[in-house]
Amino acid sequence: MTIDEQLAILRRGTTEIISEADLRKKLEKGTPLRVKLGVDPTARDVTLGWAVVLRKLRDFQRLGHTACLIIGDFTAQIGDPSGKSKTRKQLTREEVHVNVDAVMQQVGKILDREKTQICFNADWLGKMTFEDVIRLCSRYTVARILERDDFTKRLAEQRPVAMHEILYPLCQGMDSVEIDADVEIGGNDQKFNNLVGRTLMEQYGKEPQVVVLCPLLVGLDGKEKMSQSLGNYISIIDTPNDMFGKTMSIPDSLLENYFELVTDVPIAEYKDLLASTPNPRDCKVRLAREIVALYHGVEAADAAVQYFVETFSKKQQPVDAEEAEIPQEALSEGFVSLPTLITALGFAKSNGAVKDLVKAGAVSLDGEKVSELRLAESDIRGKTLKVGKHHFRKLL
Repeated sequence: MTIDEQLAILRRGTTEIISEADLRKKLEKGTPLRVKLGVDPTARDVTLGWAVVLRKLRDFQRLGHTACLIIGDFTAQIGDPSGKSKTRKQLTREEVHVNVDAVMQQVGKILDREKTQICFNADWLGKMTFEDVIRLCSRYTVARILERDDFTKRLAEQRPVAMHEILYPLCQGMDSVEIDADVEIGGNDQKFNNLVGRTLMEQYGKEPQVVVLCPLLVGLDGKEKMSQSLGNYISIIDTPNDMFGKTMSIPDSLLENYFELVTDVPIAEYKDLLASTPNPRDCKVRLAREIVALYHGVEAADAAVQYFVETFSKKQQPVDAEEAEIPQEALSEGFVSLPTLITALGFAKSNGAVKDLVKAGAVSLDGEKVSELRLAESDIRGKTLKVGKHHFRKLL
C-alpha cells in the first residue's frame, strides 16, 4: 500500500494530525511504527465512544504497525482533568483493577490481541522516587501547564486546581517516553496531554511523536459526549437487541457522524445512502445493523433487525424480552423503587430522569402505563417493563 493510501485510511475519523508531514516522514522510513493509545480504566464498559480511538489504533495495526495499548492503572488513580470543570474523584487501586479486568476482556473485539503490545503504566510511574518526580517537573513550566483551557477556566472562576491534576499530563507524557512512541492517538480533549508527550520526548533526546486526534462521539442524548456516568452510551458488550434499539434512538443529525466514526462503511457509500434515502429511519436501520454486526456477527444483526421490526414497527409486546433480576437495592419491605430499578438497568441516568419518563407516560408494565414511583413487588415480578420506545426487560 502506498503512503498516500495509508494516509487516506488514517485520516478517516480524525480532526487533526500534528503533523501530517511528520507522519508521512515516519511512514516513508518503511519500518513499523510504534502507535500508542493510553486508556484509563475508570469504568467497566468499552463504549462506542471509547471504541472510536481503539478503532483508529486498529487501523494502524491493520497497516502493519505495532499497536501499543497503555492501560493507565497508575494514572486512573490520579484522575485525568481533561475537559472537567472540577477535580475528578480519585479511584482506589482495587477499583482500578476491577475495571482493568473487565476492559481487557472487551478490547479483543476491536484489536488483534495477539499482535497488540499491552503495557501498564504503574510498571514505570509506580517505581519513580520523589527525586524522579521533581526532575520530571523541572522539564515543564508552570506557565505552559496553566495554558490548558480547563485549568484557565477554573482559575478564572476561582475554582480549585489540585497539584495532582497538574502532574497528570506529565505522567501521560512519560508513557510516550517509556515506550518510544512514534504516534499517539487521543480524543480531541487529549490534545494538551498528547502535546506534552511530544515536548517530553524531545527533552529526553527522542524523536517527538506524531499526535492523531479523533472527535468525541456524542451520546444518545444528542448533546453530551458519550459517557457511562451520563448514561447516554452504547456498550460494545450490550446485547444485540439493546445495541440495535439504542442506535435507533440517536438523533437524525448524528447519522453521518456515527457512520464515519463507529462503522467500516466506505465514506462514499454512506454519504450516498444519506443523500438518497428520504426517511432517516431507514438509514438508522442500516447503521444499527452495521454496529451490531461488528460486535456480534451478521446473524445476530439480522435477528436484531427482525426483532426491532416486529416489536416496534408493528407495535407488538415482545414475547422474548430479555430477562432481568430486580436488583436488591430497588427492593424494600415488599415494594420496588421504580427510579432505582430503571437506573440500575441502565435505562435512565438518574432518579430525576425516571420521574420525568413516568410523568411523560413513557414507562409501562405489560403495556399498562405506570404512574407511581413505588410499586408492590408482587405487581411487578414476571411482567415486562418498557422504558421509552426501545427498552424492554422481563422482570424476575
